[in-house]
Amino acid sequence: MAGFVAHTIAIIIRWVESYRLGIGHAPFSNLYESLIFFAWTIMLLYIIVEWRTKNRTSGAFVTPLAFLAMAYASFSPNVNSGIQPLIPALKSNWLISHVITCFFGYAAFGLSFGLSIMYLLKRLDREGRSNIFLRLIPRTDILDELNYQMVVIGFLMLTLGIITGSVWAYSAWGSYWSWDPKETWSLITWLIYASVLHSRMVRGWKGKRIAILCFVGFSCVLFTYFGVNYLAGLHSYAKS
Repeated sequence: MAGFVAHTIAIIIRWVESYRLGIGHAPFSNLYESLIFFAWTIMLLYIIVEWRTKNRTSGAFVTPLAFLAMAYASFSPNVNSGIQPLIPALKSNWLISHVITCFFGYAAFGLSFGLSIMYLLKRLDREGRSNIFLRLIPRTDILDELNYQMVVIGFLMLTLGIITGSVWAYSAWGSYWSWDPKETWSLITWLIYASVLHSRMVRGWKGKRIAILCFVGFSCVLFTYFGVNYLAGLHSYAKS
């Protein structure tokens, strides 16, 4: 909680500072700022989940994602941490809504990834005879249901992110969809998590199968976020 409060204050200070410098935009415009915001959304969702479930064990699997995002943003020589003016394509009121919806979706998928790891580990402790660490993890049925809820939240937020991005793309580039690498991989990610929901609701899949699908889905999230930034396309500005 202390880290989350400090993190929130830091984002607000950076936002205010951008206006003081005469740049004036939300701190979501480059890779550094998006990594900081990604870590913040992960921790916000985790705190909500911990408050709802009254169980802290998921923090051992989720907070490392926030830690790695912050570490990469802080120490990678390829990440420019300075406050930069917006490029013309980003000067839009759609910036905040598009980034917030996408990253809350990514954060929910990050929690789903952590819960999937917990589920697979808990399967090793079916008889409750393993070490105390595994005994502290909630039952598999609780993890499976919570994982499903995170996928639903992430899917809805990513859907909103794709919609707002399409509207923004039309106003900026004159086309709702350009098959840009980031757009394409966002669609691939959306389809994978749609298959997770379909498999759960229609085919009745649960447990291990869903956890494995969530691993695949989060791998696509990471590639959508990091990998395509280094491919030529309309979103290539995100790497700098």
